[in-house]
Amino acid sequence: MTDTSISTAAIASGRDPQRIIALLAHELNVRVSQVAATVELLDGGATVPFVARYRKEATGGLDDTVLRTLEVRLLYIRELEERRCAVLESIAQQGKLTAPLQQAITEADTKQRLEDLYAPYKPKRRTRAQIAREAGLAPLAQAIVEETACDPAALAQSYINPAAAINDIKAALDGARDILAEQYAEDADLLADLRAHLWNTGLLYSKVATGREGDGANFRDWFDFSEPLRSLPSHRILAMLRGRQQGVLDLRLGLTPDLESQTPHPCVLRIARFLNIGAQFDADASPRSRWLGEVCRWSWRVKLLTTFESELIGRLRESAEQEAIRVFAANLKDLLLAAPAGPKSVMGLDPGIRTGCKVALIDPTGRVLDTATIYPFEPRRDREGSIKTLAALIAKHKIELIAIGNGTASRESEKLVADMVEKFPALSPTSVVVSEAGASVYSASELAAHEFPDLDVTLRGAVSIARRLQDPLAELVKIEPKAIGVGQYQHDVNQRELARSLDAVIEDCVNAVGVDVNTASAPLLARVSGLNATLAKNIVSWRDENGAFANRKMLLKVARFGDKSFEQAAGFLRIRNGENPLDASSVHPEAYPLVERILKKLNTEAPQIMGRQGALKGVSPSEFIDERFGLPTIKDIFTELEKPGRDPRPEFKTAHFKEGVNTLNDLHVGMVLEGVVSNVANFGAFVDIGVHQDGLVHISALAEKFVKDPRDVVRVGQTVQVKVQEVDIARKRIALTMRLNDDAGPARRATEPRQGPGSAGARRAAPSSRTPEPSAQGAMAAAFAKLKK
Repeated sequence: MTDTSISTAAIASGRDPQRIIALLAHELNVRVSQVAATVELLDGGATVPFVARYRKEATGGLDDTVLRTLEVRLLYIRELEERRCAVLESIAQQGKLTAPLQQAITEADTKQRLEDLYAPYKPKRRTRAQIAREAGLAPLAQAIVEETACDPAALAQSYINPAAAINDIKAALDGARDILAEQYAEDADLLADLRAHLWNTGLLYSKVATGREGDGANFRDWFDFSEPLRSLPSHRILAMLRGRQQGVLDLRLGLTPDLESQTPHPCVLRIARFLNIGAQFDADASPRSRWLGEVCRWSWRVKLLTTFESELIGRLRESAEQEAIRVFAANLKDLLLAAPAGPKSVMGLDPGIRTGCKVALIDPTGRVLDTATIYPFEPRRDREGSIKTLAALIAKHKIELIAIGNGTASRESEKLVADMVEKFPALSPTSVVVSEAGASVYSASELAAHEFPDLDVTLRGAVSIARRLQDPLAELVKIEPKAIGVGQYQHDVNQRELARSLDAVIEDCVNAVGVDVNTASAPLLARVSGLNATLAKNIVSWRDENGAFANRKMLLKVARFGDKSFEQAAGFLRIRNGENPLDASSVHPEAYPLVERILKKLNTEAPQIMGRQGALKGVSPSEFIDERFGLPTIKDIFTELEKPGRDPRPEFKTAHFKEGVNTLNDLHVGMVLEGVVSNVANFGAFVDIGVHQDGLVHISALAEKFVKDPRDVVRVGQTVQVKVQEVDIARKRIALTMRLNDDAGPARRATEPRQGPGSAGARRAAPSSRTPEPSAQGAMAAAFAKLKK
C-alpha cells in the first residue's frame, strides 16, 4: 500500500544537506563540523589549495589529500542523492512505493544497489515476460511457486489461449518461466548475493579470438589466461580490455574449471537456495521441482550471466581506471615538482639527424636570445662546423647549462657537446639530458604560436626543452598532461575523470610552489587558485601595458579581478622586490595586520626578521590568537617569515649516463649504470639509461625488502643506480635491477605488453632528482618475472 506522506518525506530526505554531510563525516572519519565547514567553503567557490592553506581553523586542519577525497566523494554522494530522489519520485508516481521499499531505497549506499532496487519499477521496453503477463500467465507462474504439490503441466492446461498466441502447454509454461526469470533477475537481494559470490570466487577468462593468433602477438600472454577477479592488477585488466577492444581477445566471466563443469551450475543451485523455491535437479524429483530447476537455469543462462559478465568486467574496468589515474596523477606530481635549475642562461638542443639539430638559447628569465640549426650527423656530417657554432653561441650569450632533448640522436648530441667542451676548454657549461615528452605537442599548439609567432615549429621545441630545465613546472603546465607520457594506459581510461584528476594535481603543485605574477605565463597563472584562463590573460595584458606589479593590491586593477578572486589567489601570487616584502611570501594579505602586530611586539620591521632563523624566538604564536586567526595559521605565518617564499621542490642535480653506452648493443649483462626513473607503474619502474629505450626494474627487483607499491621506493625523475639483468634486442626490452649485489641471470618472460613511457610517443622524464637514491642490495629477483603468477 502506498503512503503519499512516506514518499514525500523520503524524497525530501534525499535532498537534506545534513544527511550528505553526515555520510561524508562517517566515511572520512572526521567531525561533522569539519565537513560542514569544508562543504560551505567549496560551495562558496573556494579551491582546495586555498582551504588547505588559509582556512585551517574552519576545517580543523584537514590537509589537501583529505580535502581532495572529500571533494570527489561530495560529488558522488550528491549525484547518488539526486538519483535516489528521482527513483523515489518515479516509483511514487506509479503508486508502488511502500514503506519497506522506501526504507531500502533510503538506505542504499551505492549507485549499484539503488539501481538494483529500481530495476523492477524502471520503465522498460516490452519484454517476453511483459507479453506473457498480457497473455494472462502471471497467475500460472504464481500458482506453480505457491502450490508445492502441483503439476505445472496440469495447471498450464487451463491457460491455453490461441487468441493470445498461447497454443499449447509448452507455450504457457514458457511464458510463466519468462515471468519468473525476469522477477528473479530483478530481485535486489538475490543480485547482491550473486554479485558478492562471483566477485569473491569468480575468474576472468581470456582467449584469443578466432583467426587473430598471428596479428595479436602483443597480447599472446592472454591467449589462454585466467585469474581470479579479486586479484587482477589494474595494468593487466586494462591490457586485456585493450586486447578485446582491438578484437584480439575474447573475455568472459566464470568460476574455476571444476565448478564450471558441474551440473547443475553452482550459481543455478545458489539461485534456488536463495529463493527457497524447492527447485531440484534430480531425475526423480517432482515435476514442479524439476520445472523450477529449469527456471533457475534459464534465469542464470539467459538473464543473469551476461548481465553479471558485463557488470563485473565493467567493475574491473572502473577500478583499473581509477588505479591507472591514481598512478598517472602521482607520477605527474613528481614530474611537476622536479627540481628546477633556476634562473640560468640555457641552451636548448633538440637533436635530429636528417633535419639537423635545432638550437635555442634563453636568458635567465626564459626570453629567447638566439636560435640556430646545426647538421653534425648524416647526411651533411658537418661536425666541425657544428662545434664551432655551438661554441660561438655559448660564448656570446654566457650559457651556463645545455639542455639536450632525449629523443633520437640524444647520446650522439651529448658526445658532440662533450667534444666541443674538450676543444674549447674555456667554455664550461653543464649538459643535461632533458625529457622532450610533449615538446612537439607544445610546438604546434596555438599557445606556442602566440608566444613565438616568428619561430619555426621545430625551434619552438628547442625553446621548450631549454625552459623546462629552468623550471619544469612552469613549462609543463603548457602541455596537455596526457602528452607528457608518465601515465599507464592513459588513453584507455575515462577521459573526464583523468582530466579532473590531473587538473587537481596541477592546481595543487602550482599553488604549493607559488607563482611570480610578474614573470609567469598565462597558462601557469590560470592554474593559480581562484584564477581562470580569462583572468590569467587579463593579468598578462595589464602587465604588458603597465609594467610590473609593485604590490598585490594592484591586482584589483586587472579587468574582472574582483574581491573573491583576490581572496583565493593573492596568497599564491608572489611579487619579488616589491613595495611590501610580505608580497614575496605565502602570507595572505588578509593576515598582514596580524604580521604588523607581531612586528610591533618585536619593535622591528619585516625586512629585519624575514629569512632570519630564530628571529621570532622572543614571541610565542599563542600570544596572537584572536577571533579570526587561530594557532595553526599563526604557526604557518611564523614559519613563512623565517623562510619566506620557500620552494617545496628539491635541490637540482643531474644524472650522468655512462660514456660509450649509447644503444642496446652497447649493453651487457652485469653492467652497472646510472639512470633516471622515467615512469612508475604498478608492476615496476621504467628507467632511462641513455640508450633510447627505457629499461624495466620489476617491482621484485626494486629493493631487497618486499615492495607493495613501487612508489614507496622510487619516483619519476629520481636518479638511481641499476644493474643490467637481461637485454632482449629483438623485442627491445631491457631488464634491470636496483639490487646491485644480485647475480646477473636470464629473466623470465614478462606478461605485460610494452606499456611504458614509449607506448604513447612521449618517452622519458626529466633528470632532476626527487628523493635520495634508495639502497639496492640483496639476491636477484628477475625484473621481467611473470606478472600473472
